[in-house]
Amino acid sequence: MFKEFDLRSRRDFPKSKPSHSATEASPSGYSGRRTPDTSLLAVRPEQDSIFSAIDASLRSHLDLKSRLHEEILGRVNLAVLDRVERSTLKREIAGLVNEFLAAENHPMRSDDAEALTEELIDEVLGLGPLEPLLADPSVADVLVNSHNNVYVERFGKLEKVPVQFRDERHLMRIIDKIVSGIGRRVDESQPWVDARLKDGSRVNAIVRPCAIDGPTLSIRKFSRDPLTLETLVEIGTLTPSSKELLRGLVEARLNLLISGGTGSGKTTMLNALSAFIDPAQRIVTIEDAAELQLKQDHVVRLETRPASIEGTSAITQRDLVRNALRMRPDRIIVGEVRGSEAFDMLQAMNTGHDGSMTTIHANTARDALSRLEQMVVIMGGEIPISSVRRQVASGLEIVLQLARLADGRRRIMSISEITGMEGDVITMQDIFVFKQRGRAENGDVLGEFVATGIRPKCAERLEAAGVKISSDAFMTGG
Repeated sequence: MFKEFDLRSRRDFPKSKPSHSATEASPSGYSGRRTPDTSLLAVRPEQDSIFSAIDASLRSHLDLKSRLHEEILGRVNLAVLDRVERSTLKREIAGLVNEFLAAENHPMRSDDAEALTEELIDEVLGLGPLEPLLADPSVADVLVNSHNNVYVERFGKLEKVPVQFRDERHLMRIIDKIVSGIGRRVDESQPWVDARLKDGSRVNAIVRPCAIDGPTLSIRKFSRDPLTLETLVEIGTLTPSSKELLRGLVEARLNLLISGGTGSGKTTMLNALSAFIDPAQRIVTIEDAAELQLKQDHVVRLETRPASIEGTSAITQRDLVRNALRMRPDRIIVGEVRGSEAFDMLQAMNTGHDGSMTTIHANTARDALSRLEQMVVIMGGEIPISSVRRQVASGLEIVLQLARLADGRRRIMSISEITGMEGDVITMQDIFVFKQRGRAENGDVLGEFVATGIRPKCAERLEAAGVKISSDAFMTGG
């Protein structure tokens, strides 16, 4: 057994008296491995007593899995695991599970043993208890508040799920597995980290001493089917006219700022807009954790690097923006401006790198411009605020504001054009806005995305670039 893996010599399993029966190890409501469709496991108030009742059995199951996992790690040659087919590994681990259960006199139904085998494979090859949640297409976010407190977001709503790690050490091992895969670390000296999974999902982890109740993990899942503007029209988020305007803005190479709060869909919108970039153009993307999914072939992806253990060798977004200017880019896309790189991004927009795009955290389009100004001022230079505002007004042309509404749905709230300066004030005008008109009985926010009736100043530039948009598109209700 396990000869395919060049295992170490076999050992006899230690005899121990089982503490729970097979029925207790797989109680009603918990049948081993959580399948990818975990929507039925969402915790609702009336289910609280059910989950309390199975806690003891779940802990017993986790203890059994832990001992089996340690046994497997003691026998498997980890260096060859990435060359082993999952089916082969499953066959070998299934044999080990049956042998272990027999040695402990711990009977288990065949389907429960198979589920246990799948969970062990997830521990060895993947991210353990997280794997079923990551495989569930209805889950957008996975939020691990502690080793025994896990939530997910489905369709804009947070739900608790009965998924647990054995203890803090188990959760830390999974976090280490994630961050070490991209050459990063998290420990007491560096207690938080941004990372990504192999599929592009965004990960943030924070551990003690900053996380008082133990390691915390937040995963924003990578969408296998990126949202398109056509989809937004189909679901009513955009009108056909506003979609054509956004397409024209990208094709005509206007500089765009996408603004919104946390989880409002900024990166998703940036991906959707990028689909209209000419594939003949050279695009350089700059991100803290690479997650953009551009479909063009000529894309150079750059990612920041944290400081080493000695506190040196960090590479910031500002470093990458400066370097990108030397790479002959047609367009520069910064995943999110957060600090001093905002100054260099504005410089790029003002020196011929038209069609650049980035995102920023802000609650309104006006707030987005204020935050951008603050970032440039905080950079430390003796730059007058009036000069900064002129840079913003001349470099940026469109602000796209997104929001997550009370019903959990993400919406485009406005498409606004920067029209210039009046004194020391940047002037803007809304071209399209979302008009809310109440709530439905089921809690859904009611409203429409409509034109304001204002024809944008950039309309002539769109026409000069060969983008044809009917004048009726800007009429109220258009």
